[in-house]
Amino acid sequence: MTTIVPTSEEDPFLAVVRFTSQLAWADAGPEVAEPEIARLCREAEESIVAGKWLELATLMVASAELVSSKISEKDLECTYTIICSLVKNANSPDVLEMVKAISSKVVQQPTDKASLRLKILFNLYNLLDHPYARFQVYMKALALAVDGKVTEYIVPSFKKIDSFLKEWNIDVKDQRELFLAIANVLRENKSLVKESLTFLTKYLATFSNEDAQVLDEAKDEAVRAVIEFVKASTIFQCDLLDLPAVAQLEKDAKYAPVYQLLKIFLTQRLNAYTEFQIANSGFLETYGLVDEDCVTKMRLLSLVDLASDESGKIPYTSIKDTLQVNAEEVELWIVKAISAKLIDCKMDQMNQVVVVSRCSEREFGSKQWHSLRTKLATWRDNIANIISTIESNKVTEEGSQVSSSSAAAIQGLTVR
Repeated sequence: MTTIVPTSEEDPFLAVVRFTSQLAWADAGPEVAEPEIARLCREAEESIVAGKWLELATLMVASAELVSSKISEKDLECTYTIICSLVKNANSPDVLEMVKAISSKVVQQPTDKASLRLKILFNLYNLLDHPYARFQVYMKALALAVDGKVTEYIVPSFKKIDSFLKEWNIDVKDQRELFLAIANVLRENKSLVKESLTFLTKYLATFSNEDAQVLDEAKDEAVRAVIEFVKASTIFQCDLLDLPAVAQLEKDAKYAPVYQLLKIFLTQRLNAYTEFQIANSGFLETYGLVDEDCVTKMRLLSLVDLASDESGKIPYTSIKDTLQVNAEEVELWIVKAISAKLIDCKMDQMNQVVVVSRCSEREFGSKQWHSLRTKLATWRDNIANIISTIESNKVTEEGSQVSSSSAAAIQGLTVR
């Protein structure tokens, strides 16, 4: 059976204005509503004829938001699909203003149909060709994801941030805003602490060439990054120590202990932490840190420090003394370090030593880069020597074969 659906030849933009204005004035009565609806439709029609797309977009989003709570999600999505398509008509100077007008209204009520509003912003993003306009929409989406508690829908896009940055070509100030916004989104999810710290570190790294006044803006986030690293039970390496935004804490009267704690966790052993804790009673509680958790992490980091010794062998007694544990607990902590992928080793119970084949770096600064460069140079020289030896043996072998062939030929002539 065929169903005949009536259609209208009315301009889709004008149809949206009529639809939303009728709903907005539905409770006012015909004598009040009809003149207002006619006025709005007339303004919309004039804008369409004159090609004033920015004015039309402003009128349409204002009407749409007035009735957003009264209509279904499907109707709201259709309404905004038509509104967002206006960006295809706008010329370059007006695109940014139009995007601002539309996206600002979309995020105005973040708790009302939050996931749908995020979808609307994604659709708007995909309609745009202007790189910076896309960046603006993405920033609005980040804010909406946090305020509307729908961060799970935007987190997958963070894997593409490097390609986005190339496309958007934004300046350092915008990069800071982006990295911090992403870090705040990830902060909402406790299982993404490592990713949150990564973007927070990216944010702090953008201050590397700034003066003291600008660096001061990053002070609070620098403290936050240090505390997040210390608190995270599965993160044992970071590049915070040499960042100017973090290094400034060392000379700050209020935050100097924060920097000192970071330095202990990245360069020193458990005994240094113990001394710090005694000298700064109440510090851990101030920043929500737990002494027992800090001791556990410092024991593992201290074991990594022992493993980094060039000899590659750690006596059980050294582990016992450094980690401040009983002899019976030594192997337990070795297993913990292996499970955390901090070291690869074998336990020689007969000789009471640990033979280390690999260990992680607690930080990767200039010292580590120099060490890596030295190892690569040695590896390159070793490979060159092996190749040279193989080629020399090959030449010798070929020479022997030629000599043998010549001798056989001479012998054959003599017989004849």
